[in-house]
Amino acid sequence: MKKEDVIAKMAETKIVPLFYNADAEVAKKLVDACFAGGARVIEFTNRGEKAVEVFENLLAYCNSKYPELALGIGSISSVDQAKQFIEIGAHFLVSPFINEDLAKTASANDIFWTGGCGTITEMQTAYSWGVPLLKLFPGNIYGPAMIKGAKAPCPWLQIMPTGGVEPTEDNLNSWFSAGAMCVGMGSKLFAKKENGEFDYDAIQEKVSISVNIASHY
Repeated sequence: MKKEDVIAKMAETKIVPLFYNADAEVAKKLVDACFAGGARVIEFTNRGEKAVEVFENLLAYCNSKYPELALGIGSISSVDQAKQFIEIGAHFLVSPFINEDLAKTASANDIFWTGGCGTITEMQTAYSWGVPLLKLFPGNIYGPAMIKGAKAPCPWLQIMPTGGVEPTEDNLNSWFSAGAMCVGMGSKLFAKKENGEFDYDAIQEKVSISVNIASHY
């Protein structure tokens, strides 16, 4: 999938669910729920021993069942990791920080990459490397005011807050009214039952509600 297509999907649906699960079958059900709710971009995080194995399995599943879905990999912290997942076929890469070598690797392979930023200088630095969408991370530390403040002098910056974003009208409205292009959402989105199992119907509903709220921006 071309990087322009990934960015277009992010701009259109505005909600990017992100998760990690060591069980490939559970991961598939989570993707099913998110897709049914309207998500068209999903980030699987590289945070467990089985991340590569599960992602490879999940990518094959998604490419077959949901060809219009962009499935990327998060928590990429090195060029070697980036190359490994590019080889597997990831549609995009996300890091918790910005790194010029990662930006160059992504550019050389014509794949979308973004990394976590905490200042306007970091955002503009990544933008100067050719990164079209900047990840504000951790979003809950900086808040919507950071986006509004950054875009006032630098309106060309496109920003995606991740971390602490909640699937509620008040929270999402605060981010989008501040100027967020899209939002990354993790644990708050993935509801569980009292027994600890995922509540797939509730997850689908949360995604659907979130996509609907975001569609007004």
